[in-house]
Amino acid sequence: MLDDFMTRATLAGVGVALAAAPLGSFVVWRRMAYFGDATAHAAILGVALSLAFSTSIFAGALVVALAMALAVNTLTGRGYAMDTLLGVMAHSALAFGLVAVSFLSGIRIDLMAYLFGDILAVSRMDLAVIWGGATVVAGLITWRWSALLTATLNADLAYASGIDPRREQLILTLALAITVAVAIKVVGVLLIAAMLIIPAAAARPLARTPEAMAMIAGVIGAASAIGGLRAAYAFDTPAGPTIVCCAAITFVATSAFRRVATR
Repeated sequence: MLDDFMTRATLAGVGVALAAAPLGSFVVWRRMAYFGDATAHAAILGVALSLAFSTSIFAGALVVALAMALAVNTLTGRGYAMDTLLGVMAHSALAFGLVAVSFLSGIRIDLMAYLFGDILAVSRMDLAVIWGGATVVAGLITWRWSALLTATLNADLAYASGIDPRREQLILTLALAITVAVAIKVVGVLLIAAMLIIPAAAARPLARTPEAMAMIAGVIGAASAIGGLRAAYAFDTPAGPTIVCCAAITFVATSAFRRVATR
């Protein structure tokens, strides 16, 4: 079954969607969209370092994305506004990564595949990495769900309940870095944040509880991956951006549904 490239691409898209859905809900609730963008942009530097040292792309992207997320966590509140800090670090990491790639001699690299994804070229090993990472992220979020939700709602309430919001932020940071590393082959560094945010935002009008929102976001993300792949195959369009377009159309539909329902 896995010899069919479309089957592998579909499984990869669904795996990324299931990893991004619950995490994306927290990104939306905490208003961390730019934080996700910064972490994703840093991954291209990890790709360049991996190629330079002949190591795993996944490992390089994971290490650099995690380093970026931890750096932002550490520097926040030390004289710089969060949006300024994220803007400087996100675009600097992306620029340094692209410059580093240009210095790699004797290595053929398709930058478009890393910027916008190349889901149709996913191998069996890539599939194992994606689903392994998705399982770790889902396990982390499930394990810390109540604590993460309490810390998201109110930091003072979290402290009163014996929960350290900074520890929960670190857990989200780790989950975000893993998601970025596994998604880079599917939608690329420029579209990872979209797969985190759009399905969760589309699920919000349909959900009555946080748990329902995370589950609906997973369904929307998986449906967008499958529908986007079919549309890309039918209309000969880039697969990664087409998947994001399907998610965006779903967001518009659910937003319209909410407006009609409230009337």
